[in-house]
Amino acid sequence: MSFVRSFPRLTQLTAALCLSACALAPAWGQTADTKAKLIERVLAVWHPDDVVVVMVQRPAASAMQQARIALQGRVSAEKRDATLKDIAVDIQKYVDEATPIARDTAKKQMANTVVPVLQQQFTEDELKQLVALLESPLKKKFEQLIPQMERALGEKVAAESHALIDPKMQAMTQAVGMKLRTATVAP
Repeated sequence: MSFVRSFPRLTQLTAALCLSACALAPAWGQTADTKAKLIERVLAVWHPDDVVVVMVQRPAASAMQQARIALQGRVSAEKRDATLKDIAVDIQKYVDEATPIARDTAKKQMANTVVPVLQQQFTEDELKQLVALLESPLKKKFEQLIPQMERALGEKVAAESHALIDPKMQAMTQAVGMKLRTATVAP
């Protein structure tokens, strides 16, 4: 009998919860909308779809490198250069055709992959901080200096270690070249 008497009370609680939820819904919607806009800004300054450009270019660079190796010492310098120039046209055609396809696919898949991670792992405040970081003039200045710093480091490492590394690189090149020649000459 107590259940029957408490039923109207349960109905009142349910109604109160529903009204509270309805009152808060605009705030939830605003938070979700604000968060979505922040995620759009993060994606706009971060460009995670650039990774697909690297994915497209990696096999192209590898193909060119393999072509150079395959031609090295087997044909005259003029024929090698002409062949590499001809191969470069095919490689560039591949890059030009594949890059937009990969970039468009990445943009389509972003909503299913990157956006949910950003939504789940970052609060609205953290997204604001992330946008500030990514748009920071200090970050831009640092990124502009990266090539200069990498070049300076590379030059110093090359100058200091080339005497130790060059013989190893020559031995590796000769070993690979011998194996390629053996494989192409042997029946």
